[in-house]
Amino acid sequence: MFRTTGKAFAVCLAKAWALYRLTNRMRTGVVAFCYEKADGTLRRAKGTLQGVASLVKGSGAESPKTIRYFDVKARGFRAFRLENLIAVY
Repeated sequence: MFRTTGKAFAVCLAKAWALYRLTNRMRTGVVAFCYEKADGTLRRAKGTLQGVASLVKGSGAESPKTIRYFDVKARGFRAFRLENLIAVY
């Protein structure tokens, strides 16, 4: 993340820890968070990783540059780039 964004190392480290805590919380329940979409708009999402293994279709490789989650509102999988996380509620 440090190399791709060009931001200060401390900023990237703080965001990395926020992403780590987000994924850990999503493994135990539903979490509300916000991120910037590819078109520049903000998306407020409620996502989870708990109990969704049976819903996965296909065998696509997971990218280390994105976070995948199951969107509770849209009832489908979504993904966002690591550097686009704004806040976790």
